[in-house]
Amino acid sequence: MNNSHALPQSLQGVPPLRIVTAAVMLLAFAALPDAAQARVRLEHICTIQGQQEVRLTGMGLVVGLPGTGDGAKNASTVRALAAAMTRLQHPITEQEIRNADNVAVVLVEATIPRTGLRRGQKIDGFVSAILGAKSLKGGRLLSTPLTTNVVGSNVAVALAGGAVHVEDAARPTSAKVVQGVDLQTDVTSLFVNQLKGDIITLMIDPTHASFWTASEVARVINTEFSFESGGKDLARAVSPAAVELTLLGEYRDRPVEFLAEVLEVGIDIPQTAARVVLNSRTGTVIVTGEVEISPVVINHKSFSIEVTGEPVSPTVGGPFVPVTEGDGRQSPQKLQQLVTALNQLRVPTTDIIEIIRELHVSGKLHAELVDR
Repeated sequence: MNNSHALPQSLQGVPPLRIVTAAVMLLAFAALPDAAQARVRLEHICTIQGQQEVRLTGMGLVVGLPGTGDGAKNASTVRALAAAMTRLQHPITEQEIRNADNVAVVLVEATIPRTGLRRGQKIDGFVSAILGAKSLKGGRLLSTPLTTNVVGSNVAVALAGGAVHVEDAARPTSAKVVQGVDLQTDVTSLFVNQLKGDIITLMIDPTHASFWTASEVARVINTEFSFESGGKDLARAVSPAAVELTLLGEYRDRPVEFLAEVLEVGIDIPQTAARVVLNSRTGTVIVTGEVEISPVVINHKSFSIEVTGEPVSPTVGGPFVPVTEGDGRQSPQKLQQLVTALNQLRVPTTDIIEIIRELHVSGKLHAELVDR
């Protein structure tokens, strides 16, 4: 039988997981030249200053619990329930409800997305017991006003209430109120700074922020809108992560439409920055960009590898064949090559992660290390 997908001889006998890893590394090398000039729209690497999530919080009561509430152990719960009954025009003494174990005091939270919401829209809320309740399962949140964390703000932005649903049985003191937060006022993002002369600030994603990226974002916007602006520059890079944009006069009453057109502009992103991401829990190693390592000798458990600025040999302690530049200088060693060799030697992922960490500590790894 003719097998058109036969493995290379160097990979025969390697466990499937190692084969996949090696294949991914080979594909990564093949894709580098094309990825170096990947064109993306600005909306994929930029956000708008002023568009931010708004956290709402409040203190409330969950009632109707099957004996799993705070009960008489917490005087705060008794006082809160008495105050709630008074607001409902049914005053009651604390003594009468001191054994109410079907009530729990909870912290109520909700998050308004950065796109904003209008009055009458509903979002999910989350409740967490903060005193002695054992479980919130089967309870119901009494109507609770939610406010922002702005100092001195006592205006209720939303009202939360309804049946609570425990999503994780292992954490019965935390629950969700599905679509239980009702906005009482509009919450919108103010992204046009009129005090600075109708300025909009584009915030570049931290993973792409650099002096080059900011300058290039400003350049492509100015080029794209040169006709509408009469040749004047609309955009100006003010930091590696921010570009200020002047709102065109014809769009003064239509800033959303203007931003929609701006964010559609494409930019050529240079090769991804050199970065190594390690995750010991999942055994994941992600290498982006051209990550280089300096000459070094690695002695780890049962093997030894010498990195001398030459391609990595998949044999233990084997010499590397030099690769030179046009002027005879040796080319820098790539981390991807080392990882490929270690995989061919069937080195466990946990050991590979430790080796990369030690390379970083010793100053031999020339890249940003993100260790999760």
